[in-house]
Amino acid sequence: MKYIVNESNNPYYNLAFEEYVFKNLKGEYILLWRNSPSIIVGRFQNIVEEVNIPFARANNIDIIRRVTGGGAVYHDLGNLNFSFITEPDSIENIDLKAHNLVIARALCKIGVKCERNSRNDIIIEGKKISGSAQSINHNRVLNHGTLLFDSQLEMLNNVLSVKRGKIESKGIKSVSNSVTNIKPFLNEEINIVTFKKLLLEGINSSLNLEDSEYKLNSDDIKNIESIAESKYRTWEWNFSNSPKFIYCGHKINLDSSFEIRLQVEKGIIINCKFYGDLIDKCDLRVLEDTIEGLRYDLDEVKNALSVIKVNEFLRNITNENLLECMFN
Repeated sequence: MKYIVNESNNPYYNLAFEEYVFKNLKGEYILLWRNSPSIIVGRFQNIVEEVNIPFARANNIDIIRRVTGGGAVYHDLGNLNFSFITEPDSIENIDLKAHNLVIARALCKIGVKCERNSRNDIIIEGKKISGSAQSINHNRVLNHGTLLFDSQLEMLNNVLSVKRGKIESKGIKSVSNSVTNIKPFLNEEINIVTFKKLLLEGINSSLNLEDSEYKLNSDDIKNIESIAESKYRTWEWNFSNSPKFIYCGHKINLDSSFEIRLQVEKGIIINCKFYGDLIDKCDLRVLEDTIEGLRYDLDEVKNALSVIKVNEFLRNITNENLLECMFN
């Protein structure tokens, strides 16, 4: 097994980098990498149901879909990610827990008193510090996960806090866990760069990594950047892959109210209906037709509504009121 150095903090590049190694480079590899603030959602999740999108936008947090299943996770520069890419003799007999055990042992060598729970998460005093997910491609296995070293836990909680009662969906739901950082449990003060170095040494002692690293060549980097642009930076990959869902929003104003129900498939609003006693005499179908066919995206809907005065259809409701009802 070889190690590949990756100093990029760009989440789009890093997910493309991981996929490229997984699907294109022969051999087995260990990767350690960090992302700037971002939410990485599971392959089969509904982003709207898992991520506080307005909060993410306001705080410049990227939202990206990965190739593996599992729940949504928050990344920042205080979080270290690991990826094991292997070629087992038999896919049927692969042990998806093996590499998490390697990580747990490496942490113990650093002085972190951790253990694995029944979900194969790594925990300290009952609180989660690491979760993982897997993917299989032909005869290769990707097992990757997170390590909360010194992450902004308040930011994590805010961006993953969603009012799920508004949404009806069959997407895979994240499991809520109590989390903590590793750093407070260390015997000595170290930064994440040193932590990364010590963790790699611990992994090496368990797996006997080859002394030589695989260094990406210019063609590798070109291909990685191409995957980042054509896949991970696109709305189609990140949002249209969400499962279909129904969104229900309410607005109460001057002792009256209205309700909007949206049916969204592949990220597109295919049906829009308004109900309530704030509806004025104008043909409501004009407003509904304006919204139908749009991406479920704040900027796109806001732009489409810019040529309409919503208060002509919904009494005392401004364009901003409607957008808030649809996306908050």
